[in-house]
Amino acid sequence: MAFQASKADHRRNWLLAALEPKDFACLEAHLEAVTLPKGTIFYEAGDPIRYTYFPHDAIVGLGNVMEEGQFVEVASFGREGLFGLISAIVSRESFGRYKVQVPGTASRITLDRMQQEIRARPKLRRLVLGYTEALLAQTFQTVSCNAVHTVEARCCNWILSTRARIDEDMLPLTHADLAELLGVQRSTVSTVLRTFQTQGLIIQQRGGIIIADRAGIEEMACECYGKIRQTFARLLPVPSSWT
Repeated sequence: MAFQASKADHRRNWLLAALEPKDFACLEAHLEAVTLPKGTIFYEAGDPIRYTYFPHDAIVGLGNVMEEGQFVEVASFGREGLFGLISAIVSRESFGRYKVQVPGTASRITLDRMQQEIRARPKLRRLVLGYTEALLAQTFQTVSCNAVHTVEARCCNWILSTRARIDEDMLPLTHADLAELLGVQRSTVSTVLRTFQTQGLIIQQRGGIIIADRAGIEEMACECYGKIRQTFARLLPVPSSWT
């Protein structure tokens, strides 16, 4: 469950920040700030989608729960994007589980209002379409990455993408969190992180990890991390720090 936040700068979300003043003002009148506690599940597969969310510093994952209970990460959403819109174009039903991976805040607007504003505002529509293409490209790259690249490289990708989204070296990701995100056993993640710590790349602590050598982690990441960032930079007005 999301809780109403007392204050928020809606433009902490990069899509909202990129809007022209007139378009932003029309959305702002209908936006409300909410806090997203870790582990919150917004929707399960088939649930009706009522809101579109623009994360500020929270990260929300979309995953598929298989019949035997395994959770498979499909996409994730941070301050570079939005969720609760693209998967509700026709049916308005979620086709997976939306779960908060990293807690924080977000701005939300009703799905009805968001769709109305998209129809009325060409520049907003263009921005959303650009994000949709970037998200599809990200999903395409991630599927390929999961099939051929090592757990170590994929773990580095996740560490770097989380750092880019929250602007902090202290990442509130536990071994269990990373195991779920990477689709591997917790023991596998523990081994990988122990190796990273021995190499001086990270410092492990209760409830998360601290990046100690960002450049070293970037060297160990695979090509997918850079390709995804380049795609977002090509299609969207993201800050220079993203590229």
